Amino acid sequence: MNELNILALSGSLRAQSHNTALLHAARTLIPGGLAIDIDDDLGRLPLYNQDLDGGTPPVVVAEFRARIAAADALLIATPEHNASIPAALKNAIDWASTAPEGLLRGKPVAIAGASPGPFGSVRAQLVLRQVLAAVGAEVVVKPEVTVFHCDTRFTGDRKLSDPCTADLLRELLDALARKIHPYTAAK
Repeated sequence: MNELNILALSGSLRAQSHNTALLHAARTLIPGGLAIDIDDDLGRLPLYNQDLDGGTPPVVVAEFRARIAAADALLIATPEHNASIPAALKNAIDWASTAPEGLLRGKPVAIAGASPGPFGSVRAQLVLRQVLAAVGAEVVVKPEVTVFHCDTRFTGDRKLSDPCTADLLRELLDALARKIHPYTAAK
């Protein structure tokens, strides 16, 4: 059996992002038979504009949509910006959801998030769940991975050092794997 591909998106564009580090940690915890491909191009996507979304969208959008279409699932790690999701992440979802193929409809998605604050990214994840439900994605419900005080859970070189967070992330990946298998059978 071929490996199943998870496309990972970080809602943070920061070079030293804890959310991107969380995705790299997920690569080390992934169950067998799955592979994680981290997309770091969200900042290159133009702001969603229906005038640009005709028969031939911008090349960067077409490439992004192709990566989502090829993925068996998504893993999204998001920070919290003003009690919501970052604009770059919402923009990426807008571009993906408006594709004629309905790229996110039925697609398994797992959510995690890290924040230096005391609430992790709990409000951002709530908003993200609402957005993903609206576009028809199949969101993993449990466990909720909200990494609060994330600056204490990673080493200086952005390696996950907290065993509790690693266990939760591993559980999330296992739950995502269980959601992927019925999805790929229906493809």
